[in-house]
Amino acid sequence: MIPIHDSSMAVSVGAARAQPTPTTEPFWSAARDGRLDIQRCDSCATVVFYPRVSCVGCGARELTWVTASGRATLSSFVIVHLPAPGFEDAVPYVLAIVRLVEGPSMMTNIVGVEPRPENLRVDMELEVRFEQRAGRVLPVFAPAGGVH
Repeated sequence: MIPIHDSSMAVSVGAARAQPTPTTEPFWSAARDGRLDIQRCDSCATVVFYPRVSCVGCGARELTWVTASGRATLSSFVIVHLPAPGFEDAVPYVLAIVRLVEGPSMMTNIVGVEPRPENLRVDMELEVRFEQRAGRVLPVFAPAGGVH
């Protein structure tokens, strides 16, 4: 389990306002426990994220929750300077798409590094962290090994 930090860093507005559903509750519950859980198809072994009711590979409805390694690489990023309402105190922050080593991509924030382009590079190795933000525990990513 990874410790959860209360942070002034921003998160995507959608994630902060997301309301758990029967399909997504296992993801949010795992995050509260400091785990990044994703789904794997029982039929074809496709790893699935974001939480769904059926496999994106074969359409099967039998998906099992598994704990991801928490390792990822940076696929794309933008440094946000104009905040969404309620996040005025959090800019600038890094909004990113990361690819989990298990395969799926996810939108998240990059933390643990000053939000400047020279501190970020596509394909940099990342590891999951968890932060309390807007009443929710969210997975965010930081440079692997604390490397900035």
